[in-house]
Amino acid sequence: MPDTISTTISPEGSLEILSQQEVERLHDTSKSGLHDLLRSCSLAVLNCGNPTDDGLALLETYRDFDIEVLQQDRGVRLKITNAPAEAFVDGKMIRGIREHLSAVLRDIVYVYNEIQTRHRFDLQTAEGTTNAVFHILRKAGTLKPGRDPSLVVCWGGHSISREEYDYTKSVGYHLGLRELDICTGCGPGAMKGPMKGANVAHAKQRRTQGRYLGVSEPGIIAAEAPNPIVNELVVMPDIEKRLEAFVRLGHGIIVFPGGVGTAEEILYLLGILLHPDNADMALPVILTGPADSADYFRRIDEFLVYTLGEEVRQRYRIVVDDAVEVARTMRKNIDAVTEYRRSRQDAFYYNWRLTVARDFQETFEPTHEAMAGLALHREQPVHELAANLRRAFSGIVAGNVKEKGIRAIEAHGPFRLSAEPELMARLDALLASFVAQGRMKLAGDYVPCYTLG
Repeated sequence: MPDTISTTISPEGSLEILSQQEVERLHDTSKSGLHDLLRSCSLAVLNCGNPTDDGLALLETYRDFDIEVLQQDRGVRLKITNAPAEAFVDGKMIRGIREHLSAVLRDIVYVYNEIQTRHRFDLQTAEGTTNAVFHILRKAGTLKPGRDPSLVVCWGGHSISREEYDYTKSVGYHLGLRELDICTGCGPGAMKGPMKGANVAHAKQRRTQGRYLGVSEPGIIAAEAPNPIVNELVVMPDIEKRLEAFVRLGHGIIVFPGGVGTAEEILYLLGILLHPDNADMALPVILTGPADSADYFRRIDEFLVYTLGEEVRQRYRIVVDDAVEVARTMRKNIDAVTEYRRSRQDAFYYNWRLTVARDFQETFEPTHEAMAGLALHREQPVHELAANLRRAFSGIVAGNVKEKGIRAIEAHGPFRLSAEPELMARLDALLASFVAQGRMKLAGDYVPCYTLG
């Protein structure tokens, strides 16, 4: 049995009081309650020192773990039972972990109250969804109106080699020296490395208010806990709103090597940028990694050009094994973003002008039926094909690491995807290359959660 600790703590941050109804909802273990969601996300946060991407295995390892919200005269307290001992130092919970716990609680309560039940926003429209994303981010305190553009979104895999991880740290370091901040999915690997590098560089530059922003959603946070460097955490209700938060917040995007989840993010991003309304949008994108990653980006590039057309290359630049060049280019391009938004009187802190089509906002539930019904053919606008390819990769991510997806695969077997023959062959080759390079899982032998045919 793993070492555990039980304790009672006060939340750290903005959430200090809850209504009795909110507390009851957090205690509710039924399908309409919030207890199971709070428990799985909290356990992942407390387990941040252990590298695992299997949320179901984590819950089984700590099956006796529980968290209870206590309503007291002076505010709420969190009663934690049988938590991973790594979250504590000499019996006291690490402050950053306590902050992350509080952020999880804050966002779960806010999303349920303001997004899911009050119907304050019309989530059937693009405008309503974009406003919902804005309000979640504002509630979390992540919108900084007084700061010039500096936020670089970093995407990439949690399952990467040591060389690739060190490269992400080097890129983060050189970004930090140029007074740029980092926003990631907040897990391990390529999400942790840039923050570590930037943290050291910010210290050298005496940048005392460096930002290390983690944007996650319940299914991901339950599998990939926020890394300890994250000093701002926001939990979005689903992956679509999480991805929209990235592109609305970020002033530039860097993509490191990864697997299916990274391919999903690339397709989401490029599908949006290829929309005709975004033809002149200033949002720099760089794909980069060490020398050994050159073949990875070659395969990605070939797949993108085949599926989305030659013009897709105008929306990104590939830089191999040159962290300084990546940082210099990003600094220059973010300066251009500043002038672009200033000339149009756009907000620096939230990209309102960016068009995000409904195909990229609608929640995709990766059931076996939904995966089998995806339109994977080139007889459709490129941004629509990108949306459907993103959904396919999203389903594979769910089958790999999310509890619900893992259980669905166990119950009904692998997802089945169908596509036109040539696209199918190229998709199969791309996914096979991810498997061969060990990019599907953090540890252990990979068993595919999909079939093609």
